[in-house]
Amino acid sequence: MLIYYIVLLIMTMFGSVASLFLKKASASKGLIDMIKNINLYIGGFLYVSSAILNIWLLKVLDYSVILPLTSLTYIWTMILSYLILKETITVKKIIGVCLILTGAIIISIY
Repeated sequence: MLIYYIVLLIMTMFGSVASLFLKKASASKGLIDMIKNINLYIGGFLYVSSAILNIWLLKVLDYSVILPLTSLTYIWTMILSYLILKETITVKKIIGVCLILTGAIIISIY
């Protein structure tokens, strides 16, 4: 059972990293440049990989567990945006992350 939760963590990380690559692709100076940008394809690949893992997990875990735990993507996104994009972390963001973690823990304990 633990392996499924590890895969779920990987799935959420893939979604977050995918967003980071798509953010980088969005800096392109037009549609043609964006289509040529490798970040677009890396981000797309990671999103598709995340979706495939999500579909597989839906076969083995309850939907009422998987969907709330996908909110962990927001936590990874905040961490990556701080580390890579140098965005600031405010008190509101920290409170939000604590609430997300609390909810994820409560949902996963059934």
